[in-house]
Amino acid sequence: MVTARYLTLLWPGLPWLWLRGSLAGLTLALAFALVLDVAVISTWIWSDLVDLEISLGIWTATAAVWLVATLSALSAFPPPIPVARDQATDTLFLKARDAYLARDWLTAEMNLRALLQLSAMDGEAQLLLGTLLRRLGRWQESRQALEKLSRSDSGGHWRSAIDRELAYLTVPRPAESAVAPAAAADPVTASVSLNTALTAPVEDGLAA
Repeated sequence: MVTARYLTLLWPGLPWLWLRGSLAGLTLALAFALVLDVAVISTWIWSDLVDLEISLGIWTATAAVWLVATLSALSAFPPPIPVARDQATDTLFLKARDAYLARDWLTAEMNLRALLQLSAMDGEAQLLLGTLLRRLGRWQESRQALEKLSRSDSGGHWRSAIDRELAYLTVPRPAESAVAPAAAADPVTASVSLNTALTAPVEDGLAA
């Protein structure tokens, strides 16, 4: 697994794209692919149309981009996803989980965001936050959180749960739309309507 992580250094932008789902990493990876394609085409396909000096210049630029991107990635390589929480993050997660199960949405969100400030790649916390945002009717925020998690290596353990959550967001339910404002203002009252209409994919795992 460690070897596979470092193999991402072979392509500029790939470490951040593959390991963290970064859009900046995607942009850099696509830009390098474009530069490399131009270099290949100018050398072996349009060799009669492109002067040798220009072709060498393109290859030099390609090599320079690769070298700079690789050195930059080495200096700020995404650290491995922590396999366990420390005491502070574990306490925050337990508080968030208990608040979530009690339908205290505000407390749950506050604790989850505090946890993610300390451990941004905590996949379980990211998934719970995405589910919570959906329950509050904040569908765009929920989708963004879940899609970001699905693109990162921390989302691998939660793939089926992420897919279920995204399926809920594909066609928003009328019951969710009707109770979302109430849930934000009074989560205890709104939970009566939500309890029947919604099913939290992560709830069974959290209650264990």
